[in-house]
Amino acid sequence: MTFNDLNLNKPLLKALADLEFEYPTPIQEKAFPKIMSGCDLVGIAQTGTGKTLAYLLPILRQMAYSDQREARVLILVPTRELTLQVAGEIAKLTAHSTVRVGAVYGGTNINTQKKLIYEGLDIIVATPGRLLDLNLTGILRFRSIQKVVIDEVDEMLNLGFRVQIMNILERLPVRRQNLMFSATLTPEVQAIISSYFQNPQTIEIAVHGTPIEKIVQQAYMVPNFHTKVNLLEYLLKTDSDLSKVLVFVATKKMADRLFEQIDSRFPEKTGVIHSNKSQNLRIRVLKEFNDGEVRMLIATDIMARGLDITDVTHVINFDIPDMPADYIHRIGRTGRADKDGQAISFVGDAEKNYFDAIEQLMKMAVEVLPLPEDLEISTVYLEEEKPTRLFDIDYLKPKASKIPKKQDAPEKAAPGKKSKTGLPRKAKPKYVGKRKSTRPPKPRF
Repeated sequence: MTFNDLNLNKPLLKALADLEFEYPTPIQEKAFPKIMSGCDLVGIAQTGTGKTLAYLLPILRQMAYSDQREARVLILVPTRELTLQVAGEIAKLTAHSTVRVGAVYGGTNINTQKKLIYEGLDIIVATPGRLLDLNLTGILRFRSIQKVVIDEVDEMLNLGFRVQIMNILERLPVRRQNLMFSATLTPEVQAIISSYFQNPQTIEIAVHGTPIEKIVQQAYMVPNFHTKVNLLEYLLKTDSDLSKVLVFVATKKMADRLFEQIDSRFPEKTGVIHSNKSQNLRIRVLKEFNDGEVRMLIATDIMARGLDITDVTHVINFDIPDMPADYIHRIGRTGRADKDGQAISFVGDAEKNYFDAIEQLMKMAVEVLPLPEDLEISTVYLEEEKPTRLFDIDYLKPKASKIPKKQDAPEKAAPGKKSKTGLPRKAKPKYVGKRKSTRPPKPRF
C-alpha cells in the first residue's frame, strides 16, 4: 500500500511527495480508517514507527477551512522539544493548504503565546502545564475542540502530568474524539482510558520490548565512570563510523559531568541537553546535532521519547537504565527510516542486574565485546559507584556488647576484718534520723 491508496486529498499527497514519503508504516495504515470513522482510538507502537503521522494525516484530511479564532484540534505532548517537532510536522504537511497551527509550552513569554491564540488557530500543540495556564487566563477556550490527541501519554505520566491531563479532559467538551498514542499500556494509562474514552478501538503494532531488527546491539563490561569515559573517547577516535552519536545517561548531573570530561579532551564539538538547560540552548543544540555540526549529543532519557532525530548512526548507553523498557526507547533513536543502526552499552559492575533484565525482556542475549587492550582502566570510583559493605556483615553472629561489664562487687567483710584488697573496710554510718540542732530554742515571746 502507498499513500495514494489512502483517501487523502491533493494538498496532503503533494506535501508527502515533497517529503519523499511513499509508503505508510503499519501504525499509519491501520489507524487511518479508524480515526476517519470518528471512534476513540488507542495506538500502541514502539518509538520510531511513525505514530505522529498516524494521527496527523486523518486529522488534516478531515479539517475544512475556517476563519474562527477558537481551535478545533488539541494535541498534548510531554516536552517542549516534542511540541516544536509536532508543530513543525504539521507545517510541512500543510504547506499547500491553509491550516493555522501554534505551539505553546512553558519556559517562554506567555504574553507572546496569548497573542498567537488571540489571532486564531486551528490546531494547538501544547504541554499540559502551559495549556492550563492559558486556559485559566480566559484567552484560550476549549468549547470548540472536536478532537484531542494525547501523544506519549506514558511519558507524560512519568513526568508528573497526571493531574493536569485529568483537569484538561474534564474541561473539554463531552462530544469529542479522543486519540491516545503510547509505547506502553500501563495501569495508569488504562485508568485514564476507562474514565474518559468511549468504547475505544485499540491498535497494537508490536509487543513492547521487541528489539528493532535493523539495530546491531553490543555491550562492554566496564568497571566504573572514568573507564567508561576512556572507552567513549577511544571509540570516537578509532571508529570513524561513529559520525552521529547519541549518548544516554541516567541523570542531569551525570550528563553535565560527562560533558565536562569529554569536552575538555575531545577536539570535535559535543553537545549536552536536559531539562535544566535553557529553551534556546536546547533548540540550538538539537538543530546543530541534526545538521551534523555536533558529532555527539549527551542526553537524559527524556530525549528517548518522541523526538525525531534523523540519521543517528550509534546510540551509546553510557548508563544502563533501571527500567528495561527505557532501553528500547533509547535504541529506537537509531535504525530509523529503513536504515541500519547500532547500539552500544557500557555495563558497570552495579548495572549487571539491569542488563540481565533487558535481555530477559528482549528474549535474546546481547553480544559482549572485550575491552580494547590499550584502553586505560581506571581504579578510581565515584562515591555512588563504591561497592557497599553491608553484605560482608555476618548477621547471624551475635554482636559484642559495646557497654563494658560491671565488675563484681567486693564481698562484705565482717567488722574488724579486711576486704579482698587487703585494706580495712569502712563501716557505713548508721542512719540516725534528722540531726538535732544545737542552737538554743527561740523565746516564745
